[in-house]
Amino acid sequence: MTQHVDVLIIGAGLSGIGAACHLIREQTGSTYAILERRENIGGTWDLFKYPGIRSDSDMLTFGFGFRPWIGTKVLADGASIRDYVEETAKEYGVTDHINFGRKVVAMDFDRARAQWTVTVLIEATGATETWTANVLVGACGYYNYDKGYRPTFPGEVDFRGQIVHPQHWPEDLDYSGKKVVVIGSGATAITLIPSMAPTAGHVTMLQRSPTWIQALPSEDPVAKGLKLARVPDQIAYKIGRARNIALQRASFQLSRTNPKLAKKLFLTQIRLQLGKNVDLRHFTPSYNPWDQRLCVVPNGDLFKVLKSGKADIVTDRIATFTEKGIVTESGRELEADIIVSATGLNVQILGGATMSIDGEPVKLNETVAYKSVLYSDIPNFLMILGYTNASWTLKADLAASYLCRVLEIMRKRDYTTFEVHAEPEDFAEESLMGGALTSGYIQRGDGEMPRQGARGAWKVVNNYYRDRKLMHDAEIEDGVLQFSKVDIPVEPVSKVASA
Repeated sequence: MTQHVDVLIIGAGLSGIGAACHLIREQTGSTYAILERRENIGGTWDLFKYPGIRSDSDMLTFGFGFRPWIGTKVLADGASIRDYVEETAKEYGVTDHINFGRKVVAMDFDRARAQWTVTVLIEATGATETWTANVLVGACGYYNYDKGYRPTFPGEVDFRGQIVHPQHWPEDLDYSGKKVVVIGSGATAITLIPSMAPTAGHVTMLQRSPTWIQALPSEDPVAKGLKLARVPDQIAYKIGRARNIALQRASFQLSRTNPKLAKKLFLTQIRLQLGKNVDLRHFTPSYNPWDQRLCVVPNGDLFKVLKSGKADIVTDRIATFTEKGIVTESGRELEADIIVSATGLNVQILGGATMSIDGEPVKLNETVAYKSVLYSDIPNFLMILGYTNASWTLKADLAASYLCRVLEIMRKRDYTTFEVHAEPEDFAEESLMGGALTSGYIQRGDGEMPRQGARGAWKVVNNYYRDRKLMHDAEIEDGVLQFSKVDIPVEPVSKVASA
């Protein structure tokens, strides 16, 4: 039997759970369900299991705006984040609305009925289900959960050791006393090195080019001070959150407006951590700070293992793998028992599901985003993608709140559809994420992503303060977002309890 809800959410990670909680908190009265391919809540934080997995944003802004993150650590480990998401779902009664083990494979919008029909594969049995919904919310991120980005290296078949990718870390991997080479210089590599070094024989980070790194204290001084002063959790969270949003924005703006000064500040900090004899070439990228996402190390943990001699950094390119390890283009041989390919992710929208309207295929990379959440000529659809230059959840919260405001107008005025239409002059060549960063995964996935606009609310600026005005404060009926009503014949379906 077909199951029907007012709002169908794809994904039970931070974005999906947050969206469901907003539906409840803002008393939309909407029935809803969540389809989750995995067997657990958490999304990214349930998938990744590599040593040291942690947030790369501070937890006072990475937590939900409506539920305080109780703690003083600047960054949190993956398991703690997953627990936080799961506890949030339980607190708001969302868990009972999640349908696990469901992979969305296709979605089609029927304009005559103002309704989405979603085809779902139950991977454990191979059976399929059909769901219908008035509104569809994509909350499953933008990367391929099945396969990370893993280039083929020359000579890798000759290597006698083990090659692993962090996205699918073997639970029984024993690296104690072994020589490990980690290929990459991004957040994953910078997390792995200090986590593996105390147990491994030696760890080498092999980077083609450096990444900008900033050391932060592991404990948030403001959060710690407010806790000692016994300030109520909700108030302390709001104060710390507002402060950290401002600091994030200030760091980004400084890097954009005065990159020379930003570079000097970052390199000075690194020299203070490692001493005056450090070779700063290993820490000086060819690009400006925040052209790619900044990597954060709590209490300088990376620098500590480098100083201890348990780890080192090699900046070079791979010539070939050998039986014993890797030979670089400069001729240096790096012996290894284990090679970790921390080479990033593959972009994939909506988990690879196909989309159509009245049976006609929709190419998301030919649509343009409006307020970063709606997409041109796709009715009753919202997709949540977080910030690239700040905490993901800041944008996810705004998107979910915006959805609730749209639903409220539909309920009050008995509308059945909402939609935005872009004029030719609204389109820009850059993808939704391409205007902010030059990271490899963004460049590789450029062709998959929706476009961003050239003007007004079509243009993505990755600025929380501006987006808050657009999505939280500005009028919903702004002349671009169009509502309409169609007479829909009634058919018997299985209803799901409302929010």
